[in-house]
Amino acid sequence: MSNFFLVVAIFLCCLIVLTLYRAVVGPTVLDRLVGANAIGSKTVVILLLIGFLYGRIEMFVDIAITYTLLNFIAVLGAARYFYKKKG
Repeated sequence: MSNFFLVVAIFLCCLIVLTLYRAVVGPTVLDRLVGANAIGSKTVVILLLIGFLYGRIEMFVDIAITYTLLNFIAVLGAARYFYKKKG
């Protein structure tokens, strides 16, 4: 079962690289924000998979929740900044 979690984590890392392309090259600011948010979401899933692999899921859930809140606040702040800058 741990091999499955490892393969899924590696696959998600590959997807993060593709999403990073959208976050860097995105034609609009909205594309970049969505790319950054998607990277954050995939990182949370990878953190939880690492918790399963190490058998310390309770510790990694706390880290994942903290990272999710930071990601949400950062994307919300960036969206608000670019909205005010445009208007």
